[in-house]
Amino acid sequence: MIEIENLTKRFGDRTVLDDVSLSIADGEILAVVGPSGAGKSTLSRCISFLERPTSGTVRVDGKDFTTLSSDELVAARRKIGVIFQSAPLLRRRTVAQNVALPLEYLSATDDSVRRRVGELLDRVGLADRGTSYPAQLSGGQKQRVGIARALALGPSLVLSDEATSGLDPATTKSILDLLSNLRDDYGLSIILITHEMEVVREVADSVARIADGRIIESGSVEDIILDPESSLARELLPDRPRVPLRDDGEVWEVSYASRDVPLDWLTSIQHAPGLSGTRVSVLSASVESIRGIAVGRAVLEISPSAPTGFARYLTDLGLYVSASPSSEIAA
Repeated sequence: MIEIENLTKRFGDRTVLDDVSLSIADGEILAVVGPSGAGKSTLSRCISFLERPTSGTVRVDGKDFTTLSSDELVAARRKIGVIFQSAPLLRRRTVAQNVALPLEYLSATDDSVRRRVGELLDRVGLADRGTSYPAQLSGGQKQRVGIARALALGPSLVLSDEATSGLDPATTKSILDLLSNLRDDYGLSIILITHEMEVVREVADSVARIADGRIIESGSVEDIILDPESSLARELLPDRPRVPLRDDGEVWEVSYASRDVPLDWLTSIQHAPGLSGTRVSVLSASVESIRGIAVGRAVLEISPSAPTGFARYLTDLGLYVSASPSSEIAA
């Protein structure tokens, strides 16, 4: 488990991280999102102790990094693997030699280095590229080399700092699938520093939003998306373009607020007692499955003749109903 408590980082008079607290369970993938300059990368550097925090604690597997001597910290940091936005590979070393670097610094035997490097290259899908040089690789392949090198010393925590930024969608998905599989295979905890909401939807178990150096929203991805009041949920499930509005309708926004919303809730309206004949037009919708749970929202145009119990019917289905600023809903 990784525990971050009251972490603060100042550069002179400027506070970049302000009393940040987070915990990441074994085998959990946490995504940290936020705008540029929010403090995401500084948080990553403080967790890995590439930057020493001004105050607060960072515990990895129960060991408080802030209390360690320099020599103890060097040894403890082997529990943390770091994947950077652009894999910093040494261009005059082969793929295998780049992955072997951390092991060579520990004076591992040649046989153990060969075995470990071979295992990792096979695991990241580059078993046949060990003798290649970085210039001969694609961007996605370079990131795979960076991932293999980050795992060389058998860490329990992997920090991924914008590792998929700049990659095309197909390559991004393959890298995310790889990280997810490695998490399962090695029992890793993973912190993804990212600005890409697709990354959060694809692999994250939990998400934290940072702004101006403070965590302003956090929780499991499921809970966040099912919270109709969450501003982060709106970013995770973006609006779709709306069709033109009729002159006589009211606009309602309907959000999934339960794990048990029936899949046929929209078509069931016409068969519900007392609701027959209620006209419902879908102006836009964003509905998808995350972790096997249907989540999303829809913008509906409702006929003015809708009965007063209509909103209550939708609420009973597990939907959260809100009106446009010009509309009122009678529940």
